[in-house]
Amino acid sequence: MHFGEHVTLDGYGGSARRLDDPAVVTSCLEELCRALKMRVLYGPCVVAAPDNRLRDPGGWSGFLVIAESHISIHTFPKRRFLSADVYSCQNGIEVAFITDCLTTRFCLEEVETHFIKRGTKYPEKNVA
Repeated sequence: MHFGEHVTLDGYGGSARRLDDPAVVTSCLEELCRALKMRVLYGPCVVAAPDNRLRDPGGWSGFLVIAESHISIHTFPKRRFLSADVYSCQNGIEVAFITDCLTTRFCLEEVETHFIKRGTKYPEKNVA
């Protein structure tokens, strides 16, 4: 048993136009939440992330706080890059759906995904 599951995805070669569109980020957050049968607590919240003049040339950061944990998407249009997290205390998360959704929405050419089991020592019974 484990407490939850965490999918991370890094996408490369995406559409600069889609990665620079806050409406696409918002609709993707909503679609993931709905399709994975999660419950919204707050959001979606999508904010412009400015160029930090170092490594990050700016883009959009979107968050959706869900009863089961969170979904986040960070875009970097000038680098055609996306970084996303889907973390849920529900088990049986659909990695292929998440990958397909993000790949399609942002026209990603290549993706790296990681699946992490969280809380592998989480106590099943209340600890006094």
